[in-house]
Amino acid sequence: MDKEAMASAINSKYDELKTALEGDDFFKGKNMAKVKLTITETKCRCGYFTKGQEFIVEDLCPPICHELWNSIYPSVYTLLNGGTLDYGEGKAKMFDAKCQDEGRVLIHGEVIDE
Repeated sequence: MDKEAMASAINSKYDELKTALEGDDFFKGKNMAKVKLTITETKCRCGYFTKGQEFIVEDLCPPICHELWNSIYPSVYTLLNGGTLDYGEGKAKMFDAKCQDEGRVLIHGEVIDE
């Protein structure tokens, strides 16, 4: 399976799971924040990302590589649950991070209202 077909299959499964969860009574009425992830720079060896690519995180891991997700998950989780993070000289509802694979992918995360 080529990279494009794999990415399409992953995105399709992600959308399927997201739709199933939206209908789950457990999540109804819960107003968790949403976090927008934006790829700000990429030199990914696998070619998964393009600069400017965006993902909205509500409750599921978006279709990104596990190395990047593992490095940003604590920050995303904090923001999803109403927390703030150290950002420069202060606190903010956003973060910037690098992939653990030699910083080949830079990503920006921020709380959004939709």
